[in-house]
Amino acid sequence: MKKIKKAVLPVAGFGTRFLPATKAIPKEMLPIIDKPLIEYAVEEAVDAGIEEIIFITSHTKIAIENHFDSNFELEEKLEKSNKKEYISLINPDKFKNVRFTYVRQKSQKGLGDAISHASHLINDEPFAILLADDLIISDKSCLQQLAEIYYENQASVLGVNRVQKENISKYGVIEPNVIDGNLFIKNIIEKPSPDKAPSDLAVVGRYIFDSEIFHYLEQVTEDGSNEIQLTDAIQLMLSDHKISACEYHGNKFDCGSKSGYVEATVFMGLKDQDIAKALKKYF
Repeated sequence: MKKIKKAVLPVAGFGTRFLPATKAIPKEMLPIIDKPLIEYAVEEAVDAGIEEIIFITSHTKIAIENHFDSNFELEEKLEKSNKKEYISLINPDKFKNVRFTYVRQKSQKGLGDAISHASHLINDEPFAILLADDLIISDKSCLQQLAEIYYENQASVLGVNRVQKENISKYGVIEPNVIDGNLFIKNIIEKPSPDKAPSDLAVVGRYIFDSEIFHYLEQVTEDGSNEIQLTDAIQLMLSDHKISACEYHGNKFDCGSKSGYVEATVFMGLKDQDIAKALKKYF
């Protein structure tokens, strides 16, 4: 089976829920303590063995490209100021052999459309998708957990976690099918009402697909919001292919919402001794 070497990160959205902060700064560049949200996703991908990161971007996201590029002037200044320890922070060793590619999505037509923009770079290879909004902190990279399931079952795999009934309508929800102890997907329903949800297993922003997904994305028509939904392509794919699910181990934060963003910041802050000490007076 072919190795998973490429990951697609859609980052073209406007981030309207964080206005006015995101008027000039990409949502993905908002920091969790001292590291932008997008860097956590890239680190997760690299830790899982990804060699090429493909950003689906827009004209407002130049800051992301700059962030993963070298900044020789800053490095020189840090060198002269005897602050060499900061150089490794702005130019991590783990990224040195990673290729960063940028594809422009000219109009916002949904996640499925964004993924389709990477088809010419994927060819006949398996690939990962990471949505940076979903920050997942785990001992073993969440994507690595998915990759292990992919290699074991030789099938596309979606990351899932259990959500409370009152929140189920916010997510795509799978109808699970357990075969020989392995979790497969029988069906997937986008944002069902609590009484119609087939389970409490919601899809999170982590996927590994075989390249066949592009064939099904081509068959999907725009919905009422003029968007191409990835969920619709997955439903079509299920008619011809088995798709696994991975109930990963880790802490997930929805950083696409203000409350989730604050929770993630506090969670990471408590891991720092000095910050944790400062936060104690609020608890």
